[in-house]
Amino acid sequence: MAYKSVNPATGEELKSYENVSEAELEARLSAAEACYQVWRKLTYEQRATIVMKASVLLHEQADMFAQFMTQDMGKLIGEARNEVEFSAQILAYYAKNAEEFLKPVKLSPVIGEAHMENSPMGVIFCVEPWNFPYYQLARVAGPQLMAGNTIMVKHAASVPQCAAAFEKLWADAGAPKGLYTNLFISHDQSDTVVDDPRIKGVALTGSVEAGRSLAARAGQNLKPSTMELGGTDAFIVLEDADMDLAVKWAIWGRFYNSGQTCCAAKRFIIVGHVYDAFLDKFSAAMETLKPGDPMDDLTTLAPLSTESALVHLLEQLDTAVAKGAKILKGGKRADRKGAYMQPTILIDVKPDNPAYRDEFFGPVAMFFRVKDEHAAIALANDSDFGLGGSVFTENVARGKRVASAVETGMMFINNLSWADAELPFGGIKNSGYGRELGDLGIQAFVNKKLVRHVKLDPPN
Repeated sequence: MAYKSVNPATGEELKSYENVSEAELEARLSAAEACYQVWRKLTYEQRATIVMKASVLLHEQADMFAQFMTQDMGKLIGEARNEVEFSAQILAYYAKNAEEFLKPVKLSPVIGEAHMENSPMGVIFCVEPWNFPYYQLARVAGPQLMAGNTIMVKHAASVPQCAAAFEKLWADAGAPKGLYTNLFISHDQSDTVVDDPRIKGVALTGSVEAGRSLAARAGQNLKPSTMELGGTDAFIVLEDADMDLAVKWAIWGRFYNSGQTCCAAKRFIIVGHVYDAFLDKFSAAMETLKPGDPMDDLTTLAPLSTESALVHLLEQLDTAVAKGAKILKGGKRADRKGAYMQPTILIDVKPDNPAYRDEFFGPVAMFFRVKDEHAAIALANDSDFGLGGSVFTENVARGKRVASAVETGMMFINNLSWADAELPFGGIKNSGYGRELGDLGIQAFVNKKLVRHVKLDPPN
């Protein structure tokens, strides 16, 4: 069975699913294309009826959806409920705003009249990760379905209950067959889908390796793509920061979702003379995190998503230490059943250490001491990634200056709050290209057609 739900808190296998057959895959591709030919002709109001209904159902059944998430990948149940609610908000956001986002734009040519209009492209293939099993789906489903496209989704193999539940959500909302299709498929079948002429665009959130592979495949087929590929986000603390506020956000930013977040705070860059005080406060706050049953609202540290994820993280730490880094706290598997990792602080990471450029997808915080603001910016930019980052300072003008200088797709001043449907999400460099959410999130897979009206003789 390629798709398995294994509870990472207990190691118990809960459910498994077979890959679809080649015949079934063809039938689903045909259904998605046939649905598109009808769906594209509906009004925004007609599309919004179904998308809004899905939003309402997500809200009404939040506990059920959240429990699937916690079972599949171990997310704390409170965080899981919040993710379901945010996913519902995203769907409602696009149901309300899609028509405005895609309205024709009048142009002003020297002679005559012209406008740009937006029309859907067709069936969009989306490959999504396990760390936010519904939020990632809502980020593509909301805008693309409202734009008039249909979508087919290959979800991560470790969250099949979530994948199946989200597909059922659309059927329950009254969606026609083929509007939203979940695919339990192999990597080879995924290539088949990308190659299929009925697929008109490809979206992926995942690793750099997966992004390179899928983007190359899409490029070979001359199909547009968007890629969100992770990050090593800097968390900059300047000497005039509100330390208590910064520490609160630092703990949340590194350990939310057990550290398994693309735009998590991963590299803590602290100006010299507040470094020790900040590190002490961070370390003390970290000690309050306790592993436990993720279904218990009192638990503050969840397991990693899978046993293999934990093993990989421990191997990364072993390599980092072998190359000269030091573990200040943690660094081991937690002493309990399940895929739990001790919250960890890693220091003395030099540029020749693989850890300096690697992404630690788990509860590992790397600390760096710098002499001033300019050194902080230079270190933040010395990364192969460019997804997000944050800066803490009481001087807002200074914060904006630093935010503008850091080479990322997103920067946050005195917060790390990216959870707003209005805010475009995405990065640069190895963090990928394209944006999801906001106005930009609905623009990736629409045909922007120029229409010009003027009666002219052809040029000589």
